[in-house]
Amino acid sequence: MQQEQPNNPLHGVKLADILAYLLEELGWEAMADKVPIRCFQYDPSIKSSLVFLRKTQWARDQVEELYLQTLKKEKPTKRITHAKYNLRGRK
Repeated sequence: MQQEQPNNPLHGVKLADILAYLLEELGWEAMADKVPIRCFQYDPSIKSSLVFLRKTQWARDQVEELYLQTLKKEKPTKRITHAKYNLRGRK
């Protein structure tokens, strides 16, 4: 039976998706600066990173925290963009 986790922003998000998102937003170099692990620093790849992060909980925790911080930084930009095009009240 699957439990609902309404307050967990990582619920249902795959580790591979987190890495792909961070890679697109930050790149390997910035990821290595923020989370100094060898799989980000030397010959980085999604595959090697997934293997390491699945075995090493402390590193996975740091990557998940970086993901959440990156998402939080994006939200204000999206709100401003949406508010700009808010058409309520217009006819």
